[in-house]
Amino acid sequence: MAQATIGGGCFWCLEGLFQTLPGVSTVVSGYAGGNTSNPSYKAICQGNTGHAEVVQISYDPHILSYRQLLLFFFSIHDPTTLNRQGYDVGTQYRSIIFYHTDEQEHEALAIIQEIDKSRHWNSSIVTTVEPFSVFYPAEKEHQNFYKNNPNHPYCQRIIKPKLEAVHTQI
Repeated sequence: MAQATIGGGCFWCLEGLFQTLPGVSTVVSGYAGGNTSNPSYKAICQGNTGHAEVVQISYDPHILSYRQLLLFFFSIHDPTTLNRQGYDVGTQYRSIIFYHTDEQEHEALAIIQEIDKSRHWNSSIVTTVEPFSVFYPAEKEHQNFYKNNPNHPYCQRIIKPKLEAVHTQI
């Protein structure tokens, strides 16, 4: 299994979407990229830990390539908005890719360049690409959030429509 660690808004949404991909074995919501050890969700929401809400994905690269995973990532969020995804505002919601290997770094930078060159978005991509250092899993109640809380208002308004849209792509 290979690992990918990425952030692009609320981890509840990313988790629910990545769990639908063939080849993905686990998706864990958590925090990375900051300067606070073992941060809590409350501290993350206050925006002063430096961490982003991220998901750590374990996947089979023989079924799902890192490139395919990143192309999916860029299709499910707006990588041109700095520190924002929809109603979620703050550095904890930034678009970020933490690479685990040199190959992942090169692939991420190449894809960003390709997408920018294609002019798919009206603005340039602001997604940062940084080396992976540490991942802190979120609290238990944040894991499998959509599966465990499908009637939660956030799930109904944000995640469910995205899931319905991606099912036509998969």
